[in-house]
Amino acid sequence: MGSFSIWHWLVVLLVVLLLFGGGKVSGLMGDFAKGIKSFKKNMADDTDASMEASADKPAGSISPPGTAAGTSQGTAARQG
Repeated sequence: MGSFSIWHWLVVLLVVLLLFGGGKVSGLMGDFAKGIKSFKKNMADDTDASMEASADKPAGSISPPGTAAGTSQGTAARQG
């Protein structure tokens, strides 16, 4: 119990083929294979343009709450 036999998998495969048809399944698998090939090709590239562009820019800084220009001016106006 808990594991499926080969007959269970054959029935599932038959139902999928009946629902979607052979053409859609083979087209889907072809697209899946193209995606894997593209992924492997991009992983093999030494440089990536998107990584180079982000490496050239310095990292921005985020000021903590209460030190923003609008907040400090509003606080100073209320205190004075």
